[in-house]
Amino acid sequence: MSIYLDKNSKIIVQGMTGGMGSKHTTLMVEAGSDIVGGVNARKAGTEVELGGKTLPVFGSVKEAMAETGANVSVVFVPPAFTKDACVEAIDAGIDLLVVITEGVPVQDSAEVWAYLEGKSTRMIGPNCPGIITPGESLAGITPHTIAGTGPIGLVSKSGTLTYQMMYELKDFGFSTAIGIGGDPIVGTSHIDALEAFENDPETEAIVMIGEIGGDAEERAAAYIKDHVTKPVVGYVAGFTAPEGKTMGHAGAIVSGSSGTAQAKKEALEAVGVKVGKTPSETAQLMREILSARG
Repeated sequence: MSIYLDKNSKIIVQGMTGGMGSKHTTLMVEAGSDIVGGVNARKAGTEVELGGKTLPVFGSVKEAMAETGANVSVVFVPPAFTKDACVEAIDAGIDLLVVITEGVPVQDSAEVWAYLEGKSTRMIGPNCPGIITPGESLAGITPHTIAGTGPIGLVSKSGTLTYQMMYELKDFGFSTAIGIGGDPIVGTSHIDALEAFENDPETEAIVMIGEIGGDAEERAAAYIKDHVTKPVVGYVAGFTAPEGKTMGHAGAIVSGSSGTAQAKKEALEAVGVKVGKTPSETAQLMREILSARG
């Protein structure tokens, strides 16, 4: 089992013929993903050879879905065109929309987020590594060789910390690892992923990685208290960050005590989540939980 993505997912890539799009389409094919085509209106009707597969290029998401049965789209288009690409995919009724692009204007993300209301599409991102169900499918840029299949569900704001946690716990493996992105407005929240992992029978325990800024982790803590029965361990990036300074991710800004790593750690620990001081310590906490289960 997995959440949102599995071996039956048929994936198209918006921006497949660009530099990043073609590179990562190749890597997704190598990961075993069922890539069925790409979308680029200017190159419609052509084909490209990537990862040993000949992939058709379509003029629109709607056309690509009609021709291939695609139900997932991964977006590798420049920030200025990301909103239009998202709206096109949502209008076409794609089930899962994974937006890798970073630097998307927050106003555009807000408009897309509002546009999703009442629609059937789930969006992950923007500014994220995407989602991987090891051994089955990759929609995004997570290195597929880091870890195999196992009982851990991972949801993370940070791409690099997603990779590190997968590597640290590769001896156990993952059901699905999802990088939700660090922007102020993202399509899928910690809470969305926690709910999906709670409902997935193959996921036995959950790692949640947050970072300073906003109140997503505090809200996730409240959700865990009321709705999550599986063990959760956490890590919050940014314990040494100075107040009032934006750190790396657009959403990682602290004002007063709100949004600090310490405040988030305390909120999570108050509901029984064990929080590590480092990614390695967090991995060890998970290792202890799973080892105790035998």
